[in-house]
Amino acid sequence: MSKEIDFQFKSPNDSPGYLLGQVTMLWQRKLKKVLDPLNLTQTQFVLLAALGWLSKKNNVVTQVEIANQSNTDRMMVSKVLRTLEKKKFISRQEHPTDTRAKVIKLTTDGAKVLQIALTAVENADTAFFSVLSTNLPKFNKNMGNLIARNKDE
Repeated sequence: MSKEIDFQFKSPNDSPGYLLGQVTMLWQRKLKKVLDPLNLTQTQFVLLAALGWLSKKNNVVTQVEIANQSNTDRMMVSKVLRTLEKKKFISRQEHPTDTRAKVIKLTTDGAKVLQIALTAVENADTAFFSVLSTNLPKFNKNMGNLIARNKDE
C-alpha cells in the first residue's frame, strides 16, 4: 500500500516551476537546432553574446564582466572561454591595469559567427514566442522581474 503524496498544486500545469522547466527545455531544443550548424552550444552563444554586448560599451571586457552579464558561474565561464578560444572565436590578452585579469575580445571569425547566431536565435525566439502575441512585452517584464528578484539568492 503506497502512501498518498500531497502536492501543493492540483496538476503539473498549475505549477509555475514545472511549466517554466517545460518551456525552457522546448526553447533550448529549438536553439540547439539553430546553433548546432554554427558549431556553438547555447552556453557558448550566451557568452559570445554577452561579450558582444559588453564590447559595444567598452574596449576592455573581462571574464568576470562576462560572467556577471550572463548570470553564469565564473569557473564555467573560464572553461567555455577556453573552448571559444580554441575555436578562434575569441582572444584573451593581458589586462592593461589588472595583472590577474584577461581582456576578452571577439576575433573576426567570432564576430561573424556571433552575427549569424544572433540572427538565427532572434528568428527562433520570434517564432517560439509568437504564440504570446501582444502579451510578449508583459511576459518579458515578468521574466525581468523574476531575474531581478532572484539574482542574488
